[in-house]
Amino acid sequence: MTTHTTSKIIPAEARGMFPFRRESRVPSSRRGPLPVRLSVLFVCALWVVPALGVVLTSFRSVDDANSSGWWTLFAHPGGFTDLTLGNYSRAIEQADLGTAFLNSVAITLPAVFLPLLVAAFAAYAFTFMTFKGRDTLFIVIVALLVVPNYVAFVPIIKLYASVHLNGTFPAAWLAHIGFGMPLAIYLLRNYMATLPKDVIESAKIDGASHFQTFNRLILPMSAPALASFAIFQFLWVWNDLLVALIFVGPGDKQPVTVATNSLLGQQGTGWELVTAGGLFSVLVPILVFLTLQRYFVRGLTSGAVKG
Repeated sequence: MTTHTTSKIIPAEARGMFPFRRESRVPSSRRGPLPVRLSVLFVCALWVVPALGVVLTSFRSVDDANSSGWWTLFAHPGGFTDLTLGNYSRAIEQADLGTAFLNSVAITLPAVFLPLLVAAFAAYAFTFMTFKGRDTLFIVIVALLVVPNYVAFVPIIKLYASVHLNGTFPAAWLAHIGFGMPLAIYLLRNYMATLPKDVIESAKIDGASHFQTFNRLILPMSAPALASFAIFQFLWVWNDLLVALIFVGPGDKQPVTVATNSLLGQQGTGWELVTAGGLFSVLVPILVFLTLQRYFVRGLTSGAVKG
């Protein structure tokens, strides 16, 4: 009795069909060359190391901060037991950061939503409506992006003084709206130009007005661009010191950036309180960015390279 054995050879094309044949490692070509990865790590370190120093310094006492650097904590880990919240309590009490925090909210929210609303209407007009001088007007608006903000400070201050707006919330609102409007129109117009024209034509055939088309079609489809500019404007307004210092100034209406700046004395004293106040002020921007960062990337890339 003879036994015949047949050998079955699996084609190379079919090997990928079996799970145990698949490679789990990421190809080196997709991970990038070593110099690129080292460069990314170096850039990340440039951001992370100073931020880590600010965080640790904000929890150190005045004597410890003046006698040694924050990096000595890693050489002597026992120093971590001496960290304290005293800087935060002193900063909140001395600069009234609670009231300043509410003032920042009162300044930031209108300065974000008002230009977003006006720019959305303007972007729709530049994209889907035809009128004389449309392209020229759009070029003029985009050209305003190259004009530095501080060039307009003196005439704006004189205008505000004539209508008694200096030192009020509307002064900061109008300044941020004017400075942020060109970028908002540019991003939203370029994003709307990438939307399918068939949907707009179908709405026209069905008898929809421009407002109905804008409200029911364009706004929902433009959510990534709207969210990206909202994040960008929120971070800019919340972290702004120059506009707030000039048009609002110190006082009972000062935002958190001006209040934090007031913690620093003329001789450089109080710098440890500035680190605590600075970290207190960045909690909200970090939360907003982490929550909506996916829209930020999608909206900026679509609005900046298309159209």
